[in-house]
Amino acid sequence: MVNVCIRYFVFFLVVSIALFLLSTFLMIQDLVFFFEYEVLLLNSSPILMTILIDWMASLFMSFVLFISAMVIFYSKSYMDGDLHLDRFILLVVMFVLSMMLLIISPNLISILLGWDGLGLVSYCLVIYYQNVKSFNAGMITALTNRIGDVALLMSIAWMLNFGSWNYVFYLEEMKSSFYMIMITVLVILAALTKSAQIPFSSWLPAAMAAPTPVSSLVHSSTLVTAGVYLLIRFNYSMSEGMLCFLLFVSSMTMFMSGLGANFEFDLKKIIALSTLSQLGLMMMILSLGSYKLAFFHLLTHALFKALLFMCAGNVIHSLSSCQDIRFMGGLVQSLPLTCVFMNICNLSLCGIPFLSGFYSKDLVAEVLSMEYLNMFIYMIFFISLGLTVSYSFRLVYYLLVGDFNFVSLINLSEKSYVMLKGMGGLIFLVVIMGSVLSWMIFDSFYLIVLPITLKLMTLLMISSGMLIGYFMARFSLISNNLSLDHLSLSFYVSGMWHMPTLSTFGVNYYPIYLGNLYIKSLDQGWTEFFGSQNLYNQLILNSQLIQFILSNSIKLFYMLTIIFLIFVLI
Repeated sequence: MVNVCIRYFVFFLVVSIALFLLSTFLMIQDLVFFFEYEVLLLNSSPILMTILIDWMASLFMSFVLFISAMVIFYSKSYMDGDLHLDRFILLVVMFVLSMMLLIISPNLISILLGWDGLGLVSYCLVIYYQNVKSFNAGMITALTNRIGDVALLMSIAWMLNFGSWNYVFYLEEMKSSFYMIMITVLVILAALTKSAQIPFSSWLPAAMAAPTPVSSLVHSSTLVTAGVYLLIRFNYSMSEGMLCFLLFVSSMTMFMSGLGANFEFDLKKIIALSTLSQLGLMMMILSLGSYKLAFFHLLTHALFKALLFMCAGNVIHSLSSCQDIRFMGGLVQSLPLTCVFMNICNLSLCGIPFLSGFYSKDLVAEVLSMEYLNMFIYMIFFISLGLTVSYSFRLVYYLLVGDFNFVSLINLSEKSYVMLKGMGGLIFLVVIMGSVLSWMIFDSFYLIVLPITLKLMTLLMISSGMLIGYFMARFSLISNNLSLDHLSLSFYVSGMWHMPTLSTFGVNYYPIYLGNLYIKSLDQGWTEFFGSQNLYNQLILNSQLIQFILSNSIKLFYMLTIIFLIFVLI
């Protein structure tokens, strides 16, 4: 199976480079290719498979394939010893192909095929390690995504009003049509579930039950970004009210996840909440009308988030599958190269100049400062920006500095050169790709002139976030002496405002409890007493009486006749 890993790695890498060159060509020439393939001709009605290839689709596919190639190469070492590595690699390939289908489809039917393929394969990957936690996580993931699938199916039904499922033809022309408004609302609902915005956020940290290479792929460029990508395609048909709603939901998601990550201790969940925060940022800038900027941040985020998960996977792998950051510390001495990669990714995530994350994040912050918005959105955006830096520095403090808190009889070293090579393939792009993409995507240079206070606001929030993250990590040792109110607040914040409780325990407990009550009190209680059992008993008594009468002697009939005559004569 090692040969299969190498084969897929080389194939994905070559196709990725070819698609990147194609996207550059399409961008320069300003071309869009639209292919139609006749699958079936039924009573003179053709069933067509349509493919749309423009610079955006080919560039996104290039990034997805490049990250997939590195993840498959990385999996060769990470999943070493797994008896079913072939099954794992094929699931990852199916996952990537579903994403490809979704990216190149201008047609809602073929989008649904890719969309459902992502949902189904992600379920198979989340339950890959077969235990109770994985099964629960897989069920939450599948059922939450099913809401979005149903919304997409309903939008397909509404598209029948236009006589075609190729939505690209109707976005701007039919924008004011009631049918198009309904379709766009349903697509927004589908995107909110797939990209885990409030109130559908609880499945994203739960999906961390999947193997780390899968998390790296899912949380960077495939499953969770599918919703954002679909909204980027549908951005022309959104009305002002929809954009305002999307702005509010995404800003609350960004704030909630940033706050939750500062109180979380599971390494993978912290990075998952970080992904959720960045998805909120993408949705936020998309709802302000800058779809190109949202796409730009989507691509830069995909690079450093994939590498961040790979680094986390290497750390977890080295620490015998321990994910609690309180057991880590001083890893910079044992895993120097992994820690260097992780630091660069964290700094890129924070938006430190001049890494790739800076080019998109700083531009997003300045465009938002330039927009005419209320104080609530402005403040919540910059507070969330500070929280991003805060949890990143808290993570750095727990992992890289201080004393080693794991068991003393353990020998840590970077033995797996395959994993390091897989991570090394991405680090170069994490550093330079932000500037390259900013030159490619935007046809003119942005010159944003702001007052000095607004211009320095981003820098102020980054520096204050660093200090808050450091002090939170430094003084977290006194958390044992905190009052019950402080602890309950900490559980509330790290538990994503009780959303997992509402979506699992809240949804399951009361229906099961009421079902039990119904069975005890009604089904096997009063209805049993007055219903079937009572009817059965009455029938038995009546039939016994009739049987007694029919099987008795003539004396009984004679007596009944005399009694009847007495009643008649009297």
